Amino acid sequence: MGAIETEVVETWDKRDGRGRKLRLVERRTGFVRSYQSSGLTMAAFARREGLKYSTFAGWVLRSAARSSSRVAPVRFAEVRLPIPAASGPAPGLEVRLIDGTIARGTNAMELAALVRALKS
Repeated sequence: MGAIETEVVETWDKRDGRGRKLRLVERRTGFVRSYQSSGLTMAAFARREGLKYSTFAGWVLRSAARSSSRVAPVRFAEVRLPIPAASGPAPGLEVRLIDGTIARGTNAMELAALVRALKS
């Protein structure tokens, strides 16, 4: 019978009481950043890196939640338009919706009604 050769490889990953790998925050952040620039799906990236998909997906979702909480809230302001002179042409109004739709008109009330109709 031949001799058994073994080698201990230290990866510096810590493990919890159930033997699961605990990743350092810096390593998790590195995986998420690498994934975002990889062009791969989460499943393909997790498979390539040897990560459990559900764990990796949680990291990505928590990272997205943290970064979206840092975004300044959208603020709106009421704007009162001057009443145009009866003799001149009415000024043109334009509303751009978040999906890229553009609504144009000259009557603010009709344009507001059109935007409400498009949103519903």
